Amino acid sequence: MTGKLTFGYLYDFRNPPQWRRDWHELYAEILDFAAWTETVGFDGAWVPEHHGAEDGYCPAPNVLLAALAARTKRMKLGSGIALAPLYHPVRFAEECAALDILSGGRMEMQLAIGYRKRETEAYGVDFTKRGAMFDEFLEIVQRLWAGETVTFEGRFYQVRDARIMPPAPRGRIPLYIGGFAPKALERVAKRADGYFGNPEFVAPYRDALAALGKDPASARVRFQSLFTVVAPDPAAALEELAPYFHHVNNTYGQWLNEDKAIGIDDPALKPMDLDAFKASGILDVITPDAAVARYRKLRDEYAVEHVTFMLPPGLLPTKFMPYAECFAREVLPAFA
Repeated sequence: MTGKLTFGYLYDFRNPPQWRRDWHELYAEILDFAAWTETVGFDGAWVPEHHGAEDGYCPAPNVLLAALAARTKRMKLGSGIALAPLYHPVRFAEECAALDILSGGRMEMQLAIGYRKRETEAYGVDFTKRGAMFDEFLEIVQRLWAGETVTFEGRFYQVRDARIMPPAPRGRIPLYIGGFAPKALERVAKRADGYFGNPEFVAPYRDALAALGKDPASARVRFQSLFTVVAPDPAAALEELAPYFHHVNNTYGQWLNEDKAIGIDDPALKPMDLDAFKASGILDVITPDAAVARYRKLRDEYAVEHVTFMLPPGLLPTKFMPYAECFAREVLPAFA
């Protein structure tokens, strides 16, 4: 069974040194762009999380989500993804409830355990224990969202008589979990409302649901398509956009290979020079017709409900607007 497929953008609020601009202006322009995407038909705005990055990759998604909630009226908002072991579960649950109130019930959080040791070390968290911490975190957060008064004695968290006031308007805030390792997919099946990740991991996610006695047809999935851009002239778009997506490729490529903890043996993203990046096909610029065909196929095959693109860091948001407008005009009507 397939349902409606919607689309949105990820905003990492990076300010790479080679294109460094005033931080206040950068944040304001990204918020303007996100608000504009809602007016042309996009349905999601997502803020990811990393720490200590030279380009200023957003370290505080909940703060930026509050700003997005104030600037938008309709589309879904959420982390994409937040690094759960770096939060106290009671504080996280409270902040999400406040965000859900502020946004009128539009928050849909996406979480994972992270894959960079230097980030957990900066927070005094044992990198090797982050999965076990996440399991305790999820139990506490979801019980709080359900309206319970929670007392919990775990290995990592000790909570006494905790409750949320005011509560989230809808009770349970939708929760998606990302990851690629078998343990991560088991966690998604057990704890989450759905999976956020890549198409090749949908089958093992469904298998994990079945192993728990849940209906695999109930699987809810969201995909990231961060290196995909739609343009009427893909060759010209590749030339304009490649330097900015090359920065994304090289930073992710470096981070993914630091600690080999992503759950994929050989991540596709690796540092390379610009010419090699252009030739690699990682930046996937396609025509509107090709995009319609691709996302119809993904919807029909995987029942995907949402796809996330990205605003490339370093490029002025106004320079990227024509690409988003092309998608809105030529592709979104096929999924209305």
